[in-house]
Amino acid sequence: MFPKATLLALAGAVATAVTAQSADVWSAKSLVQFVMNVENLESALFNQALGRFSVSDFTTAGFSNAAAIRGRFQQIADNEALHVAYLTRAIGTDDAPKPCTYDFSAGYDDLPTFINLAQQIESIAASAYIGLGSVLNNTGSLEDDQIRVALTGGASIAAAKARQAGWITATALGEQPWDGAFETPLTPNAAWSFLDPFVVSCPDTNVDLPLDGLPTLVVSNVTPAAGDTISLAVTLKAAKTTRYALWLDGVRAVYSVITDGKTVVPAGLSGTVYVGVVPTKDAADIQNFITGFAVVQFPFGPTARNVA
Repeated sequence: MFPKATLLALAGAVATAVTAQSADVWSAKSLVQFVMNVENLESALFNQALGRFSVSDFTTAGFSNAAAIRGRFQQIADNEALHVAYLTRAIGTDDAPKPCTYDFSAGYDDLPTFINLAQQIESIAASAYIGLGSVLNNTGSLEDDQIRVALTGGASIAAAKARQAGWITATALGEQPWDGAFETPLTPNAAWSFLDPFVVSCPDTNVDLPLDGLPTLVVSNVTPAAGDTISLAVTLKAAKTTRYALWLDGVRAVYSVITDGKTVVPAGLSGTVYVGVVPTKDAADIQNFITGFAVVQFPFGPTARNVA
């Protein structure tokens, strides 16, 4: 497990790009409830998909070791269930949010698109856990039991999810096993902006969390190359006002100007990267996000070097 100081330092690094919600909005308990909502969604995704796709479906999709690949996805599903159980014990049954009703039809319609969605959601979930530190840094006393759960347990779960995302990327998708030297932290709002469209409804007993609804961002090409011009499907309130695409890659924030709904992809991005729209190049926060975040992929081969 990572020590508290390590997680806080990692999550704090992204504060220059995305400012966390203020401490008086998020409590330790509400942050644990937030990641439980993420876990419930992940658990539903894997359970629904595994109920639909058999070993023969994996064979048809081209996997020569179909039983082994499906078995690994089953292990990921088991891990998600264990995360839910751990957090439920930590926060108590009365405060633990119950699973919602989900619709993943916009995310996948066959086995290959499920694998792509699983990789994206595992990556986002890892980023959400890593981002907890930037919110918790000034929230209450670090001796609080629920803060310890969020920091220590969250760091442990984040590492597991990053490994799972790496396995999906490398083995199931045939790409690189990691994104670079750093994982990318996301604040709760940034992470939830990608997940929220899959939520249909939630039990009335679930507590309302301080999550701002952000418009969904759709990009025209989810596997662009540096220098490509891509379209961003978002209606800007002031067409003549300059807007920027904010690219989050590890602990780096890179900006590109948006002109007529299009932007040029910056150089130097690698692996799984998050992109959203902001009004300035100043540190973005939840008050000035124009959109939620979309996932874009920059695969790289074994001869690529990342020494910047």
